[in-house]
Amino acid sequence: MQAPIDRQSVDLSAYPDLVMIMLGFQLKGWRGLLAMRRIGPGLNEIGRRAPEGLLAHEGMMFGLTHFGFRQYWRDIDMLEQFTRSEPHADWWRRIRELSAGAGFWHETYHARGGVEALYVAMPEPVGLQKFAPGRRPVGPFMTARARVQGGVTHAASPQ
Repeated sequence: MQAPIDRQSVDLSAYPDLVMIMLGFQLKGWRGLLAMRRIGPGLNEIGRRAPEGLLAHEGMMFGLTHFGFRQYWRDIDMLEQFTRSEPHADWWRRIRELSAGAGFWHETYHARGGVEALYVAMPEPVGLQKFAPGRRPVGPFMTARARVQGGVTHAASPQ
């Protein structure tokens, strides 16, 4: 006789504004290891001491040179507050330098609806890029909030 399958679910009613973000980092060469040395300590710190609003932070492997994180945030305001603080703000100030050896991406999914994405220096399409048409992250699609408020959008990597 087979044992019953232990099926479970979750009650998200206490999290009406939940935001899930998937973040990826893909090494494109040896210079990518230098970028990871700059980013790695900050990512580890986020995992150890969650910023306000971060509900969960999990590491993921997509391949030998492609890894990332899945994070759950209480709401978009808390996520944006984090992105404007250190260490995240420093990473974006140095994105040109960091992307010389690595590609970066994020895809954000909102419980209230809407999806947005950004891909920087990725060597091959990933995630939503594999099927959705590209859109440059300029003008009204420059920020994550603007991209999600504009509907289901997809932002292509800047050249």
